[in-house]
Amino acid sequence: MMSKIKIGIGLVILILIVAGFLWLRQLTKDDHLSIGFNEEIGITPTQIQSIKAIGEWEFLSVSAEELVDTTRKGIFTNDELARIYYGTLRLGVNIHQVKPGWIEAHGDSLTVRLPAVGLLDNDFIDEARTKSFYESGRWKAADREALYKKAYRMMTLHCLTRENLQAAEANGREQFENMLKAMGYSSVTITFEDK
Repeated sequence: MMSKIKIGIGLVILILIVAGFLWLRQLTKDDHLSIGFNEEIGITPTQIQSIKAIGEWEFLSVSAEELVDTTRKGIFTNDELARIYYGTLRLGVNIHQVKPGWIEAHGDSLTVRLPAVGLLDNDFIDEARTKSFYESGRWKAADREALYKKAYRMMTLHCLTRENLQAAEANGREQFENMLKAMGYSSVTITFEDK
């Protein structure tokens, strides 16, 4: 008796499934119901805000070491001061500086215009690692500050080269393309503003 009930329930379920399938098939033939998906991707304000929330995005980090010295002429001897400065210059973009219309979607293509690549942090010299290489005579705090500023200028001159800025742009372009393609865009064009 129990097996006849199970067979009956199974037949009713099978009949309902077949009837439902035939009903949906009839609806789709009459164009009353269509099942499909929209292939067009649109970037949402939430996605734009989440990208902007990244803030500063580092594309290249350049370590620098500079030996800087100065000499003060004396009557009998010269005073000399030489120090070694270490620093890390981080190159990238600040997403908060993007201009209106910086990101545009056209179907599955996306065009992004980022700010110019530049130095993310102006305090890149690690003063804790600064070493006195040679020192003779008496030096004031202002003299040491002048030496620090000279090291700062030398590091920016040696590290903010066109080659490093181009390498940072290439890294940034690749990182942004990978992120946006992971979001579903098949074609991504990244450009940077001129400095």
